[in-house]
Amino acid sequence: MSIKLKLWSAGLCGALAISAPHKADAYAIDCAILLCMAGGFPASTECSAAKVEVIRRVTPWPIEPPLQLWNCPLGGSAIPLPGGGGSRIDPTIRQYRDGIEVWQISRQSYNSSGGREINQSVVRYFYDETGAFRGASVSDSAIPFWVRAAVADHTGVQLGSSRMGQLRGILLKTTDYKEEEDTTWVSY
Repeated sequence: MSIKLKLWSAGLCGALAISAPHKADAYAIDCAILLCMAGGFPASTECSAAKVEVIRRVTPWPIEPPLQLWNCPLGGSAIPLPGGGGSRIDPTIRQYRDGIEVWQISRQSYNSSGGREINQSVVRYFYDETGAFRGASVSDSAIPFWVRAAVADHTGVQLGSSRMGQLRGILLKTTDYKEEEDTTWVSY
């Protein structure tokens, strides 16, 4: 390799090193989600970004898990990979993960020639004992009271009633370190 080529290569590497962006406040979003969720998503730039990311992941429907522990280096090798290793997770972290529930709710009522028609679909997404994020349809009679109350509080629509009304959205439930639950309704 010629001296000219060596100098050019060294100069290029130096220029790239100087111009490469370096973000001092970089953090793994999943670590922020875990820490902020434990604190009840307190008001801060990082926790606001973490909650927005959780909502983005599950709206308009849960296409990816809201908390992806395998992306967070906080727990090192004790954090399981997707689809397995759920028993190796720290019990405190498991409590926060298992405290997440996402309810995808769609309800439409309308008058027809046969009377009032109601179409309602409710799916509960949760982390199972292996750490996998799963969804299961829920019948009207199996919807817990707290879900009915939260939906009514957030939207004014009573699930299962024959009254007119429609809604479509997700209800996100999280639990903090005091074991206090918080619900967020996001219409879409």
